[in-house]
Amino acid sequence: MSSHFQGKSFLKEIDFTKIELETLIDLAAHFKYLKQQHIPHQYLQGKNIALLFEKTSTRTRSSFTVAANDLGAHAEFLGQHDIQLGKKESLVDTAKVFGRMYDGIEYRGFSQKTVEELATYSGVPVWNGLTDAWHPTQMLADFLTIKEKLGSLDGVTLAYMGDGRNNVAHSLLVTGAILGVNIHIVAPKSLQPNRDVQDIAQQKAAESGATLMITDDITAGVAGADVLYTDVWASMGEESTFAERIKCLLPYQINQALVSATGNPNVIVLHDLPAFHDLNTTVAQQIYEKYGLTEMEITDEIFNAPFAYQFDQAENRLHTIKAVMAATLGHMFLPIGY
Repeated sequence: MSSHFQGKSFLKEIDFTKIELETLIDLAAHFKYLKQQHIPHQYLQGKNIALLFEKTSTRTRSSFTVAANDLGAHAEFLGQHDIQLGKKESLVDTAKVFGRMYDGIEYRGFSQKTVEELATYSGVPVWNGLTDAWHPTQMLADFLTIKEKLGSLDGVTLAYMGDGRNNVAHSLLVTGAILGVNIHIVAPKSLQPNRDVQDIAQQKAAESGATLMITDDITAGVAGADVLYTDVWASMGEESTFAERIKCLLPYQINQALVSATGNPNVIVLHDLPAFHDLNTTVAQQIYEKYGLTEMEITDEIFNAPFAYQFDQAENRLHTIKAVMAATLGHMFLPIGY
């Protein structure tokens, strides 16, 4: 019997091979079926999970909580005001304490170093819910959604529009390269992926056969794309940069003209949410009052189009997170990697 992932942490995409990521995606599809058919799958019965959140969250917190419940585990939420994490108690000491109390730990926060050290010193599986560097659980949901809607990942070209140096763009570039998916990062020169991330992605693409493009040429970047993907124009803690971001990113907005520019009548649109596509939020109202914009990275027309699958994508956060938790903590028979 082999439990390939048992005891491993899920910290960043480059820690895993193509077959390992594909296995987690397929396992997530299986869990989605079980959930839809109301078939119990409590692989983590009796386990205790710590959910550490330094950043606020809607989808990540909900996904980890529901996934733990569905798997039979108890999840304990600990926000930034509930724990010390280097303030009155060192991160190393905190990790050692948590490792003696919890069977697994999720972390969503700023520093990749923090989540890596939690894994090193806790001695239990640690799952990265998001850091400023990487967003690995989002990637599993994204590529599961693409596989569901297009039938396969083979030969797929994804064009990411907007801020190309944030965690989502970095993760898409590297994960796509690992999986053999062609990735185009279409962004202003000042907002293109970090060079070290590009180098990692090129190494992975050489192994998988993926084609990568980093460009500020919108026409070339979206031509023939199967998937258009965008994200908010200012990440958490960067809202003060809205003015300069708007100026350089407005041409990269996903709108009907951009969709048409792909030349692909079957193109689909993804967004990891939240999205500024209307005025129905306080932040959107503030942006409108300051800059006169009613829509930002995606228009309301495209957001609500039948080929936009951001809510399937959001739901798939649950199923893919469940796959990671069960695979690394549930002693599942997953004999891969040999």
